Amino acid sequence: MPRRSRLHLVDVPQHIIQRGNNRQATFFAEEDYLFYLDRLGEGARKYGCSIYAYVLMTNHVHLLASAQRAYALSLMMQYVGRYFVCYINRVYRRSGTLWEGRFRSSLVDTETYFLRCSRYIECNPVRAQMVQGPGEYRWSSYRSHAFGMQDKLLLAHDQYQRLGSSDEERQSAYRELFRTELDSKELAEIRIAANCGWPLGGDRFKDEIERALKCAVRPPKMGRPPKNRTTASRAKQRRAYYRAESSH
Repeated sequence: MPRRSRLHLVDVPQHIIQRGNNRQATFFAEEDYLFYLDRLGEGARKYGCSIYAYVLMTNHVHLLASAQRAYALSLMMQYVGRYFVCYINRVYRRSGTLWEGRFRSSLVDTETYFLRCSRYIECNPVRAQMVQGPGEYRWSSYRSHAFGMQDKLLLAHDQYQRLGSSDEERQSAYRELFRTELDSKELAEIRIAANCGWPLGGDRFKDEIERALKCAVRPPKMGRPPKNRTTASRAKQRRAYYRAESSH
C-alpha cells in the first residue's frame, strides 16, 4: 500500500517514533546519546519546535513534540538525522543507512492523552526490562518531570503545569501517575496510532482534525460484501489495509 500522508497541525503535539534499520542499534556509547540530544535541541530551536517528553532507547527514539508551523517537525527530524547518521558513520567507521525510513507519528489529543503518552514514552525502558523504574534510566525526560532535574531540551506543557501550583506539587503528582501501569488496551491504542499515522484521541478530536485538514483521519471500516465494482474496489483496499496493519 502507498504511504499515508503525514498529518500536520500547528501547536498540536505529535508522538514521534524513529527506529533503527532492521531494529538494529543506533546508540552505542554515552557520547552517542549526548550528541543526539544536542542536535535535537539545536534542531528544535532552528525550526521552532517544542519537546515535551522523550526517551532514547538502544535502537529507537520516542518524542512528544509540537511545532509553530506546518512540517517543522519533519524538518527538525531531517536535521537531527542528517547530523547523527554522519556522526555514527564517522565514529564507528560504517556506511549506509541507520534508520529504517521516515519516522512515524500521530497527532495527540492534549486533553485526555498528553500525559498518557508521556507515561508511555518514559516507561519504555521499564517495559523493555532494562530498569525497574523510569527514574533509573538516564536517557529520558522522566527525571526532569518527576524530580526537577534540569533539562534544557524540554518545555513544560500546559497539561504538566496543571498538575500543581508549584514545582514540588507538579513533580509529586507526576510521580503518582507512574504508580500504575498503562493497561494493554491503552498501550495498543498508542502503538497503533503512531504506527499507522492516525490521531490519538477521541471522536471529537478526530472530527476537529478532519475539519481542519479536510481529509479522513480514521481507518476505513469493514462492511458487508460489495455489490458493484466501485464498492468492490473499496472493500479490496480495506482488506489490504487491515492485512498490512496486522503485520506490525
